[in-house]
Amino acid sequence: MLPLMSNVAASLLLSASTLINPTNPKALSFDASAYVTLNNQIRLAVQKNAEVPVVVLLRNKNNEVLYRQNISKKEAKYAVKLDVSELADGQYELEIKSEEGSIRKQLTLANQPLQPTTRTIAMQ
Repeated sequence: MLPLMSNVAASLLLSASTLINPTNPKALSFDASAYVTLNNQIRLAVQKNAEVPVVVLLRNKNNEVLYRQNISKKEAKYAVKLDVSELADGQYELEIKSEEGSIRKQLTLANQPLQPTTRTIAMQ
């Protein structure tokens, strides 16, 4: 019974190791954060733990590259503000990649007109 259980445990470990995603950010030597501001800017920060070259790409829904930046392997930190006010509303993809894998972030750009908020306070 014990050899059977050890074979089952070994096969579970083997199958679990094959499920590891190479694009999982935990397995990469870099991390990235990005968000869209109210001023129609994308703020991006990349921090690397190892000397690997990294490429930053911004694509539209048609997979056309709108922005490309190479980060050298010597740069440990990289931060940028991208002015995207001229871009049309819609879905965009920001990809930060190296030869180890990539991090992809889906971004939505929307120019919504500001509507004034009216509040009424009634006191009795």
